[in-house]
Amino acid sequence: MNSDKIKGQWKQLKGKAQQQWGKLTNDDLDVIEGNREELVGKIQERYGIARDKAEQQVEEFTKNN
Repeated sequence: MNSDKIKGQWKQLKGKAQQQWGKLTNDDLDVIEGNREELVGKIQERYGIARDKAEQQVEEFTKNN
């Protein structure tokens, strides 16, 4: 799923993203608005993981949804 598709389907994916990453708040997800880089950054921040690991998680999420 490319970045444009994520942005276009963000309202539907938002709930799934919150299930996947429970530490992300509704406010976080509202600010992200489907921006892949913002999502990666917030996951990295909330979970204290390396950027490459966060990018891998987002890649898996986008493939499965």
